[in-house]
Amino acid sequence: MILYFSATGNTLWAVEQIQAATRDRVMPMTVTDEDVEVTLEEGERLGFCFPVHGWRPPLLVRRFISRLKVNNLADHYVYALCTAGDTVGEALDILSADLQKQGVHLTTSASLLMPESYIGLPFMDVDTVEREGEKIESSQIRLNGMIDDIIHCRPFRYRPDIGRWPRINSRVIGAFFTAKLVTDRPFHVDATKCLKCGKCVDACPVGDIRGGKGCVPEWIHNGHCLTCFACFHHCPVHAIDYGIRTKHKGQYYFGKNKV
Repeated sequence: MILYFSATGNTLWAVEQIQAATRDRVMPMTVTDEDVEVTLEEGERLGFCFPVHGWRPPLLVRRFISRLKVNNLADHYVYALCTAGDTVGEALDILSADLQKQGVHLTTSASLLMPESYIGLPFMDVDTVEREGEKIESSQIRLNGMIDDIIHCRPFRYRPDIGRWPRINSRVIGAFFTAKLVTDRPFHVDATKCLKCGKCVDACPVGDIRGGKGCVPEWIHNGHCLTCFACFHHCPVHAIDYGIRTKHKGQYYFGKNKV
């Protein structure tokens, strides 16, 4: 079974290839207030796949795992794969600690370097189209090796890209990111540009936008926003901004720049 979360498609790209090769069951990690119970079949692998937000697992993933109960887990191969635009810090260590609280112990974990989608700070923007291609090409080679490891239930041949200051990035900067920058308050839409197409509503992975086709979108402020910027990236006319921080910045979701 593969439990996954994906916002702008990088993680989903990897999950789809893993599932195609292994034929393992797939379950998205979603916003839930209910306990989640899964039962593994004999010899079934268990994977956790997610993007890194602020050098940590996304809040949605951590909340989902806090409600997760896995039955028939003994002696099963358990892996984690995270995607990030750069380094991942201690994101996989944090995930491992969250899983251990639920009685789940990782066998192996690794990361994939994918195109950047976080544009919520003044100095951050998406990659160039050329850089996107380079990252995906390199990660495809890495993913192929990881899929082979998953099929044979081996430790990953690749180590996570933790960076030079993993603890500072995840524990200090990541704590600030979660406490201060994960908010939907700065999001707004320019109604004079908006096509009322509903793409931002469809793209939001946490149901935080009210609207749809024929309506100007409104943020619900339901407390689930991850600042993943899926709404911003999917707007076809750049009608959405995050305060002034995203003015004139690029857009990215997996497949956007494919010919």
